[in-house]
Amino acid sequence: MPRVTQAHLDARRQQILDAARARFASHGFARTSMTDLVEASGLSTGAIYRYFKGKDEIVAAICEQSNQALPTELTAESAHDFLEHVRTMAREEDHARLVAQIYAEAAVSPPLADLVRRQLAELRAAVAGLLPGREPAEADRIAEAFVTLCGGYSQQLAVRGDLDPAPFVTALVAIIES
Repeated sequence: MPRVTQAHLDARRQQILDAARARFASHGFARTSMTDLVEASGLSTGAIYRYFKGKDEIVAAICEQSNQALPTELTAESAHDFLEHVRTMAREEDHARLVAQIYAEAAVSPPLADLVRRQLAELRAAVAGLLPGREPAEADRIAEAFVTLCGGYSQQLAVRGDLDPAPFVTALVAIIES
């Protein structure tokens, strides 16, 4: 019998994560069963359990895959481009709704909350790193506000649908330039 390649195993794992990402965004974490994930992925129950012990591990893996498309500098144009990226991800991949579901689950799951807190700390540190010449405490304050406002924009997209980022860009620029 031929051996299964690592590429095949990785593709199956990604297939599960993609199906879960879409299902969690559209139905929520609590309203998604493992049976739903079997159906959405097109794989067997055994195949899913080969990779993950349960939904908690799946949502953690989704979080671990997240990547931020942060700008390389903080300007009005780069803030606009960043929020347009967030908007595009919300429109095309239902990302804002997925993030809302992850935050809701993190509110009641200490292990997921730890993961989300770590990722937010890394994001704040990355934003602070884009503020050369600022005192560390000031850079941290700006980064905190920047990340919070961007998160708020994402939450608004999840609830209100497609939303012009212009007022949020204006607020981000005010924060950056303060």
